[in-house]
Amino acid sequence: MRLNHVNLAVTDVEPAKSFLMTYFGLRDLGGGNKNMAFLQDDEGLVLSMFKGKDIAYPATFHIGFIQASEAAVDDINARMKADGIDVAAPERSHGWTFYVRAPGGFLVEVLC
Repeated sequence: MRLNHVNLAVTDVEPAKSFLMTYFGLRDLGGGNKNMAFLQDDEGLVLSMFKGKDIAYPATFHIGFIQASEAAVDDINARMKADGIDVAAPERSHGWTFYVRAPGGFLVEVLC
């Protein structure tokens, strides 16, 4: 069985939606507004986001985007830096990886 739907509570829907579309290629499914959005990836995963207050994810909670190569991880990292996002360089950990706090308040890992 494949996981095909995830819902995130976010502090600000539009910037979170834009971030995921810009850097990870998610597509807007429509039907949203300033308080909710519905995105889909190339494999059919639907990611919904709803505006919330007092959001508190556990410290280790994150979503991840696994890339095919270290070069792809480096490219996403460089694009984020060029766009003014405060992101650390990738490092060798459990893979070639970096984490970034997305607009809306959730943590994203990019790795290969």
